[in-house]
Amino acid sequence: MSEAEELLTTPAEWDLSPERHRHFKDVLMQQIDQDRNLSVKTPGRPPARRRFARPAVLVPLASAALAGALLVTLSVDGSAPATGSAPSATGAGASVTLNRIATAAMASDAIRVRDDQFVYVRELERSNKGSFSGPVRLGALHTEEHWTAQDPGPLRVTGWLRSSGKDAIMPDRLIPIETTDAVPAGVYHPTYRWLAALPTDPDALLRRLREEARPVEGESRDQAVFSLIGDLISGTVMPPANAAAFYRAAAMLPGVREIPDAVDAAGRHGIAITLDDTGFATRDEWIFDKGTLALLGSRYYVTDPDRGITEETLSGTSAVMETAVVDAKGEVPARSASR
Repeated sequence: MSEAEELLTTPAEWDLSPERHRHFKDVLMQQIDQDRNLSVKTPGRPPARRRFARPAVLVPLASAALAGALLVTLSVDGSAPATGSAPSATGAGASVTLNRIATAAMASDAIRVRDDQFVYVRELERSNKGSFSGPVRLGALHTEEHWTAQDPGPLRVTGWLRSSGKDAIMPDRLIPIETTDAVPAGVYHPTYRWLAALPTDPDALLRRLREEARPVEGESRDQAVFSLIGDLISGTVMPPANAAAFYRAAAMLPGVREIPDAVDAAGRHGIAITLDDTGFATRDEWIFDKGTLALLGSRYYVTDPDRGITEETLSGTSAVMETAVVDAKGEVPARSASR
């Protein structure tokens, strides 16, 4: 059996999109094109974006702590509880916190990105390696690096991925993320230029996001919008005013709540924002530093009795270690080249 065939038949989570990751409802059948250097392709539609994270997917350069990239020396293994407790704070508290995060983002320095450059993100991840139809089994902590093309396209290759460490997919290979049809700048290919053109008025932005969101079966439009916002503030670079607008739009969603203490994959504690959507099997958390209000990472929970998961269970966690702008795919910022 070839490596590609083995990867396709292994009952592990397989989602190599640089923009969306780990959210089981968005797990699609991916195919590896052996004639194109094992590129990841999503047939017939733009790539499914990862659920915050990744993609997945990340400290926006528009947020407060990114005057310099976030780099830490890890002394923890990224472990996290197998089950989670329900959010305990009120929606009003979440709205206040999100507006504070928006204010911090608005005060940050603007960083320009050219169309010929790439947004680089390095993060730590633990994801579900269990069967799609069975219980969650978290894999080992590993590193993932993503390069997202800023060319407005349309493009068939919108980004690149490299992972390393135990449980990494095809370790240390630079893998193109490819779609069957070319994708223009937009929700599935969020470039700096496209993000900068979005409304900065929160009401107008929320209306736009409601139009762009594509709920799946069992998901409310508000949940789809919350996930979409998570996608777009993660792994991208945008002007401060746009970042602030995303946070303020999130604050307007009914059901958004604050969790006083949450831990990312690197063991860092912060404030989490989530959205309760009763009746839907999954819940995402965005984790922010309590002091700087910078985005630290995310956590993903699932409840699915059909899979034997009767209690809310952690199904993935991430920690953003570095975000930067580089000139070419595979290039890493000078300060992390020796890491």
